[in-house]
Amino acid sequence: MDLQLDKEVAFISGSTKGIGYAVARILLQEKASVILNGRTQKSVDAAIHNLKKEFPMAEISGIAADFKRVEEVSSLLEKLSDVSILINNVGIYTSVPFLEAPDKDWYEQFEVNVMSGVRLSKYCLPKMLKNNSGRIVFVSSECASLVPADMMAYSMTKASLMAISRGLAQMTSGTRVTVNTVMPGSTLSEGASQFLRETATQKGSTTKQIEEDFFEEIRPSSLLKRFATVEEVANTIVYLASPLSAATNGAVIKIDGGSVGGII
Repeated sequence: MDLQLDKEVAFISGSTKGIGYAVARILLQEKASVILNGRTQKSVDAAIHNLKKEFPMAEISGIAADFKRVEEVSSLLEKLSDVSILINNVGIYTSVPFLEAPDKDWYEQFEVNVMSGVRLSKYCLPKMLKNNSGRIVFVSSECASLVPADMMAYSMTKASLMAISRGLAQMTSGTRVTVNTVMPGSTLSEGASQFLRETATQKGSTTKQIEEDFFEEIRPSSLLKRFATVEEVANTIVYLASPLSAATNGAVIKIDGGSVGGII
């Protein structure tokens, strides 16, 4: 399917690995231009190098910025060209029981996970509205609804993205700009892969068995009963970033393998 992205320019926060990197790959396959982002110049350069090997004729660039640092975000915005697609993907988390989590954890996750999208959208949305064209996609998480006991701060940030996304979507009424949120479930990112390997080693088991145990004990509500691949999540994100998704606006799209439940 042609997603009609060959003239689009996309910026993806947190895109040197994981879901963000998978989104970049698919956008490049669809002949879009891509601007990557990572915390360090080294990580950005490595991601560009790897993608250039796969897509030698593609237009690929990158801007390093740590979203914990407001001054680096300001520098990023000064360097950022006009983009027609904004993917608010960057995110951090901690796993700490509520009564033990310091204020610092809450503030840092809010700064990175929420304010990154606020600041980038504040920069990009007016230009999109002026051009009467554009896509903004926020990457939330099933944790916004399931709320693990040791990840309340992270869950709070991911729920916040849904409210921001809906509010921004309402600002696009009557235009060809859309703003949506995706809600991925348990995804086989580098972090998840490392968790499976380390747990398997600790327990003298296999990664396959640890994955089965995870969905039996920790995420029994999942209908998929396995981790989604980053590509499976990225496919939906890229569709929402395309002109083909014109009738979807202000929505939260689940890519959670059925774990959140409900009929809406």
